[in-house]
Amino acid sequence: MSLKSWFPIHPKSHFSLANIPFGIISTPNSNTPRPAVAIGDHALDLAVFAAGSGFSHLPSIQPHLSVFDKPTLNDFAALGHRLHREVRRYLQEVFQENTRFPVLSNSSTLKDSCIFPLKDITTHCPLQIGDYTDFYAGKNHAYNAGALFRGPKDALQPNYTHLPVGYHGRASSVVVSGTPIRRPWGQILENPKVDPKVPIFAPSRRLDFELELGAFVCRANNMGEPVPIGEARDSLFGVVLMNDWSARDIQAWEYMPLGPFNGKNFGTTISAWVVLSDALQPFLSKSIENDTKLLPYLEDNKENVYDINLEVDMTTQWSETTTITRTNAQNLLFSFPQMLAHHSITGCPMQVGDLLGSGTISGMDHGTQGSLLEQSQNGTTEIKLNAGERRTFLEDFDTVTLRGWAGSQDGALVGFGECVGRIEPAISLQ
Repeated sequence: MSLKSWFPIHPKSHFSLANIPFGIISTPNSNTPRPAVAIGDHALDLAVFAAGSGFSHLPSIQPHLSVFDKPTLNDFAALGHRLHREVRRYLQEVFQENTRFPVLSNSSTLKDSCIFPLKDITTHCPLQIGDYTDFYAGKNHAYNAGALFRGPKDALQPNYTHLPVGYHGRASSVVVSGTPIRRPWGQILENPKVDPKVPIFAPSRRLDFELELGAFVCRANNMGEPVPIGEARDSLFGVVLMNDWSARDIQAWEYMPLGPFNGKNFGTTISAWVVLSDALQPFLSKSIENDTKLLPYLEDNKENVYDINLEVDMTTQWSETTTITRTNAQNLLFSFPQMLAHHSITGCPMQVGDLLGSGTISGMDHGTQGSLLEQSQNGTTEIKLNAGERRTFLEDFDTVTLRGWAGSQDGALVGFGECVGRIEPAISLQ
């Protein structure tokens, strides 16, 4: 349902009143990172808003106002879903037409001191990430990639439909949208068909993006105590767009027998604004059908993934932009609650701020695949871009932009903003 506001919000804005995503910003007035929410083309500085008694009509947050002075959202996330919901609904009411709480609409002083155009702010990584785990829940991507290397018959491993396959990533290289990504060096095989197999040391020649979603944990569990599937959704703070950059040639040589390492650890980009679980609740949808009978600890509600439209743009060095992917987040076999339940079933202690990646999200049709690996058939088919350029993998100075939004009604779109990364040339090691 579209909510009307006294504040100017374009009806096509992904940061509608139905959304209220949270992030970390700094402004021309202060370079200190602190929490904010996005509203239309603006950001509300929650530190200034709280200091100016903006939350005076929300008693439940009063003992916790210090969370809005922190440089990350971890402390706010740790407050739990009830307070997330109350703060979000309160802010919706503050901006709503004929609001009961005119703390901003009737105070030009407070309004001018805490609302900034998005173009004038700097965004920062929204949470301090202690651990990062990337899953492989995009069944179409898993099949497409597996078929390229093992053939259609053996595309999916026997375990694939029984559990959310994943691996531990590198939290220190998760960066916020807009951060440049340096082309990595590594060991690669120039010709994998030649024996003996002797690698060379060179910058990656098969650099790729991966279209994913990421979810943040907001509730810790004790070591030895799994998170039950029925409680897993309440342990998740919200969702971001995620690009898990991949050096396919480095990964191909190194991944046997222990899986990805340097081919994946050089950079992962996330969008700056965390869309809360409550904002996405109306868009819960059915995942890809799984004919496998799951073990009880993974059994989840049928509507357990999100109906989120996803797009990928590639912009070349010459500023020509082509939309190369259009797909939907329903193309997942497992949900984030299932990923969390599986991750913790051994008693693994999850912490507030831990990041879970969905795995690459792809459809089955041309133009719906979430990686160049699939679109170029592992480099054998060129992808046509606007202005006559072609690609099989990413070249230096290419920019990849992910976008995502849920809903179709004007004034009620729930989106993530952009997740942007530009490829910088490999550093000189000579």
